[in-house]
Amino acid sequence: MTSPSATTQHEPFDHPFTGDEFGQPIIRLDGVSKQFGGHEVLRDISLTIRAGDTVCLIGESGCGKSVTMKLMASLLKPTSGHVLWDEVPIDERSDEELVRDRLRFGYLFQGAALFDSMNVFENVAFGLRQNTKMSETFMRDIVAQRLMDVGLTPATADKMPSELSGGMKKRVGLARTLALMPDIILYDEPTTGLDPIMIDVINNLILKTRKRRPVTSVVVTHEMTTVRKVADRVVMFYPLSRLQPGESQIVFEGTPEQAFDSSDPRVWQFVYGEAGERMQEFAA
Repeated sequence: MTSPSATTQHEPFDHPFTGDEFGQPIIRLDGVSKQFGGHEVLRDISLTIRAGDTVCLIGESGCGKSVTMKLMASLLKPTSGHVLWDEVPIDERSDEELVRDRLRFGYLFQGAALFDSMNVFENVAFGLRQNTKMSETFMRDIVAQRLMDVGLTPATADKMPSELSGGMKKRVGLARTLALMPDIILYDEPTTGLDPIMIDVINNLILKTRKRRPVTSVVVTHEMTTVRKVADRVVMFYPLSRLQPGESQIVFEGTPEQAFDSSDPRVWQFVYGEAGERMQEFAA
């Protein structure tokens, strides 16, 4: 088999960041705010993701979790503040450096976001075709391995997305994410819409990915089973509309155990799924 280093233009297995030591800051948000038009979603967020961590971002729908993740990957630009990779601000990188450094990231989108017109093989191979010059033979080997990594048979490669169940689509999306062997994986609600058994399958795949090779993971989720099973650290966001002026939008940061033992009613109600005084908002 031809080695990947001999066939790739942007080497997917040698990554350009330098701060790979476990526990070192790898992504940092420094006073980041984000507005869409006149609507403020994030206000003065400061957050550090360290190499090797699995961090779950939790909070009510619409409080900015997915926006935060897109800012981390430079899919969005902050209205103010700075996003840093390896302690270097993104806006100090050239366009060429930014394109190169983005290869460090794998992104599992909500709903897997597969291309409907492509079969499973072409979906998983998409990033390899776009970013490498590897041979077709080597590419097929990688796709087959990534499908096996997520528990799918080689025969799945010929199927179209419309032939897959929701859980299979999620796993194909994860296989595509893993194809370039990213060192940072961003999971945007990876278990939404799945049954409890498939949720556990996806949770175990997240753990398996982390055990197979060093990887930093950020998971946006509403599933407390996912938080309990995969998280090293939990960060809870709160909607700006429900905060006092100047109050931090991050209302909790700590271990899963600390989240479930929190005395803050906002945290306790969310992790245990208790409506509490929120029911008053729906009173006639």
